[in-house]
Amino acid sequence: MCLAVPGRVLALVDERPLSRTARVSFGGIVKEVSLVCTPEAGVGDYVLVHVGFAITTVDEAEAQKTLDYLAQMNELAELEGSGP
Repeated sequence: MCLAVPGRVLALVDERPLSRTARVSFGGIVKEVSLVCTPEAGVGDYVLVHVGFAITTVDEAEAQKTLDYLAQMNELAELEGSGP
């Protein structure tokens, strides 16, 4: 089963429209993520990420609730070993 995980945009890495990427924190685990599908996302925003692509923006409260659930299930630890 695949799922999307919320993360907070820390910094934009590439701002060109067709290759837009950012450093995103998932509860302290930082990965590089494509923002091509979410041109509205900026530093400080929360995005929902699936297979390395931010697919939508979400509000902070919803993102934190999901991160809390994942932490309770110890799912964030699995993200540490996965690639970008």
